Amino acid sequence: MRIAQVAPLWERVPPPGYGGIELIVGLLTDELVRRGHEVTLFASGDSQTLASLSSVHECALRLDDRIKEPGIYDMLQMGRVYGQATAFDVIHSHVGCVALPYTELVQVPTVHTLHGIFTPDNSKLYKQFASQPYISISNAQRELSLGINYVGTVYNGIDSKLYEFRPQPETPPYLAFVGRISPEKGPLQAIEVARRTGWTLKMAGKVDPVDREFFDREVKHQIDGEQIQYFGEVSHQQKAALLAGAVATLFTITWREPFGLVMIESMACGTPVLAMAMGAAPEVIVHNQTGFLVHSVDEMIEYLPRVETISRRACREHVMNCFTVEKMTDGYEAAYRQILTDKIQEQASVGVGTLQAAV
Repeated sequence: MRIAQVAPLWERVPPPGYGGIELIVGLLTDELVRRGHEVTLFASGDSQTLASLSSVHECALRLDDRIKEPGIYDMLQMGRVYGQATAFDVIHSHVGCVALPYTELVQVPTVHTLHGIFTPDNSKLYKQFASQPYISISNAQRELSLGINYVGTVYNGIDSKLYEFRPQPETPPYLAFVGRISPEKGPLQAIEVARRTGWTLKMAGKVDPVDREFFDREVKHQIDGEQIQYFGEVSHQQKAALLAGAVATLFTITWREPFGLVMIESMACGTPVLAMAMGAAPEVIVHNQTGFLVHSVDEMIEYLPRVETISRRACREHVMNCFTVEKMTDGYEAAYRQILTDKIQEQASVGVGTLQAAV
């Protein structure tokens, strides 16, 4: 198939540090190329890919402080993607609402992976374009009241080779927290767990400008460099090592996380996860087998002594069975074929020529 992958421009593909969407786009794109598809990646110019790269700016937008109107670059990118739409059999958008107004201007179908959440504002646009084909990254992410045309759920996957399995945690023992330092990710709750139990907590994650005040006011003064350690935004290698050495990873979210990549990254290293039972967590964590699903900080503290009963090998095997890049790509290939078949049938029903695609 001839496939266009459309990534956000804010971060490069794959990201050097934190960036869940861009990591998934990079893994999917390269695996599709390895499977023989003709893929063009529309992303920032500093992206690294096995596909053909097309970009409207030389680097990730967040790295260029000259840019004052990032939305302009989104429009430039959409103009480039849909201006050459006939070169593709399917366009795969990872940019949320941005692509929607362009999709009905061309015959080539666009499938949209929903990486984020629904808001009162973006829901208006999703309702208007509800008939477009959408893919959710968890069943919990779906908002059925919008009437969206879901063609499937495809769970995120990782390259398991990049996560070293550790049969035993490091000594001295510690807990891990990896994620943006923002209220919805629950860093304060992770710190509370550590404070009340006496555990060392090692934290890593970027602080976005919108969260700087929260970090300075609520988090910074609690980092003492001993019991509560903060390493900032780390590289992939540093993140994997941090997760692999932990006794457990704390997933202390306060919102309906659509997926939560750090959960599978942690389990791939053999490290069980203590997760708030919100959003996709119950679809990712097997309670009592790869970690524990809880409903409060008190309950997380109650379960913490039981992490030693979890098999670290079982955590790794769960990821290998359910959350690899190969399994994720299988899901997307199936979705592409379904969408192309539906498009051909639609064209036939209205008497137009069939779509030129390998279905």
